[in-house]
Amino acid sequence: MSDASHEPIYLSRDNEVETFEYCFKLQLPLLLKGPTGCGKSQLVEHMAKKMNRPLIKVSCNEDTNAADLIGRFLIQNGETVWQDGPVSRAMKTNALLYLDEFAEAREDVVVALHPLTDHRREIYIDKINSTLRANSDFMLIASYNPGYQKGLKEIKPSTKQRFVVVAMNYLSMEREKELLIKLTGIDTKYAGLLSQLAHKIRSKEDLMLKETISTRLLVNAALMIREGMNPRKACQVSISEVLSDDRQIVGSLNDFINLHI
Repeated sequence: MSDASHEPIYLSRDNEVETFEYCFKLQLPLLLKGPTGCGKSQLVEHMAKKMNRPLIKVSCNEDTNAADLIGRFLIQNGETVWQDGPVSRAMKTNALLYLDEFAEAREDVVVALHPLTDHRREIYIDKINSTLRANSDFMLIASYNPGYQKGLKEIKPSTKQRFVVVAMNYLSMEREKELLIKLTGIDTKYAGLLSQLAHKIRSKEDLMLKETISTRLLVNAALMIREGMNPRKACQVSISEVLSDDRQIVGSLNDFINLHI
C-alpha cells in the first residue's frame, strides 16, 4: 500500500483514460481486466497523477480478508484502539482506492465491499457500529487477470456487474517499442528486437507457459542491455528463467531469443 508520488510513463491503448475519467465523474467503480504486466497499475498511477488525487494501493491475495481492508482493533500501550484499514483511510481522505488482484481476496472482502460498489457508496463497520460513506472525490478501482492463468480465481458475474469494466492487453509492437525507449533509454534497435521477441512468444501457445511475457520483463532486459550486458544473456535471465522452471520450455525460449536477438 502506498501513495502515488511520481509521474509514471503511460501510453494509452484505446479509450481507457476517457473511461476512467467518466467513472470518476459519475462515481462509478471501475474494474480493469487483463494479463499480468499489461499496464493496469500504470494506468491507475498515471490517472492519480493526472487528476491530482491521492492513491492508496492494495495487493490482494488469498489471505486478504475484510478486516485487513476495513480495519481492526489493536492493543497499544495496554489499551484497545481502532485502526482504519486502507479502504476506510481512502474513503476518509477522498483518495483513489486501487485493489490489485481483487479476485484473489477472500469472499468476505467482496461481500463487505458490495455496498461500496452500488448507489450507496458506503461500508458498515460492525465492530464499531458505524457506517462510512464516500463523497464525490472517492473512487474504487479493482483489477484482475481473467483466465490468463490456470488456478486463478474468477470474479462472480454478480460482482462484476457492479463495475464498469475495461479490458486491457499488451501494447502493439510499435507502441511497446516506444514505451521501452521512454522507460529505459535503450537504443531503437534493441527496443524493436525486444518488442518483436515478446510478440512472438505471446503468440506461441504451444510453449505451455503459465504466464506469458510481460512488458515488465522486457524493461528488465532492456536496462541490462543498455548497461552493456550481452543481449542474449540479458534476455535469458530476465525472460526465459523467469517464465519457466521447466528446462525444456526454458530451452525453447532461449531458442527464440537466439533467433530474434
